[in-house]
Amino acid sequence: MRAFIFPGQGSQAVGMGKALAEASAVAREVLQEVDEALGQHLFRLMTEGPEDQLTLTENAQPAIMANAIATLRVLEREGGVRLSEKADFVAGHSLGEYTALCAADAIDVATTATLLKLRGQSMQAAVPVGVGAMAALLGLDFEAAAEAAAEAAQGEVCQAANDNAPGQVVISGHKGAVDRAIVIAKTKGAKRGMLLPVSAPFHCTLMQPAAEVMDKALAKAAIRAPLVPVYANVTAAPVSDPAEIRARLVEQVTGTVRWRESIAAMAEAGVTGFVEFGGKVVGPMVKRIAPDASAESIVTMAEIEALAKGL
Repeated sequence: MRAFIFPGQGSQAVGMGKALAEASAVAREVLQEVDEALGQHLFRLMTEGPEDQLTLTENAQPAIMANAIATLRVLEREGGVRLSEKADFVAGHSLGEYTALCAADAIDVATTATLLKLRGQSMQAAVPVGVGAMAALLGLDFEAAAEAAAEAAQGEVCQAANDNAPGQVVISGHKGAVDRAIVIAKTKGAKRGMLLPVSAPFHCTLMQPAAEVMDKALAKAAIRAPLVPVYANVTAAPVSDPAEIRARLVEQVTGTVRWRESIAAMAEAGVTGFVEFGGKVVGPMVKRIAPDASAESIVTMAEIEALAKGL
C-alpha cells in the first residue's frame, strides 16, 4: 500500500516551481490557474521573490499547494499515473491537508487556492504580531511537551500544536507562555527549545477567529468525496465524507496537527511506501516515525520521471 503526502508551511523558497514550469506545460497550467483564481502574480513571487513577501502566510500557503499540485499533475498527465490507482491514502501537514484534498479531487485547484489565501489572511489577522509565538521542543515525547505547555500557560494560552515526529513537538500560544515552556521543557529533558520564525501562533486556541472565518468559507465551498481517503490532521484517521472533511478542516485551525500519529496509523493500516510531492520536509519525518517504510520526496522533473517508472 502507498500514501501520497504533502508538505506544510516552511517548505516555501524563492525559485520554487521555476524549473518544473520551464520543463512542463502541465505545471505551467496549474500555476496559471492558481494565479487567475487569486487575481495575483503568485507564480512570479514564487520564482523571483522577494522572500519576505513569499514568506507571508497568505502567500506561502497557496504557493506551497500550487507547487505540490503542479508536481503531482505532471506525474499524472505526463507520466500516465492515476492517483486513485497508485495511492491508497493521502495526507498533508497543516495547510498540506488542503493540498491532499485537492490531489484527491475533493476540492478543485481554484477553490483550494482561494481557501488557503483566506486561511493565511485570517490566521495572520487573528493575533497581533508579537503577541504570540511558536517553538520547537526537541528531544521530548508528545506527552511531556504537552505537560510543559500546560504548566507554562499560567492563565495564558500555550498548547502542543504539531506532533511532527518522535522527539519533535511544536508548541504555540502567547509569547510569554511559550518562553516559559521552553525553560520548563528543559527541566523535563528536552535537548533544545527554539523559537520559530513564524508570524502567528498557529494551531492553538488563539486562532479561534480564523476558525470562524474558515467555518463560513468551507460551508460555501464545493467539496466532494475524495478519490481515496484523506488522513485528517486532528484525528489521525481517514475521512471521506464531505461534511466531516469540512468539520475537520475547521477544527484543524485551532487543533493539534497529529502528524506522527497519522503516519503511524497509515503504516499500521498497511502503507509501506510514502511519496511526498513538492517538498523535502515530511518525507524525512516518515523515516523517524515508520522506519520500515520507504519514503521519497519528489520535486524535480528527473524525480517525477524516475517515480513514474517505479510505480
